[in-house]
Amino acid sequence: MWNSSAEFFAMGGYAPYVWCSFGACALVFLLEPLAVRARHKKIVRRLQREVLAEQFDQKGSK
Repeated sequence: MWNSSAEFFAMGGYAPYVWCSFGACALVFLLEPLAVRARHKKIVRRLQREVLAEQFDQKGSK
């Protein structure tokens, strides 16, 4: 139990560890969806290129 907001933010002397941990988690929570979206777009582009290459190969062999 903390008696003031300053004591809360000091976290009993463990503030650097506690707040850096919260910051690291928040950063991961923000960056992970962006990374997933980028990987998804990259995979979709690669699959589209493969489909176009297959279509080109089929037209060229006729």
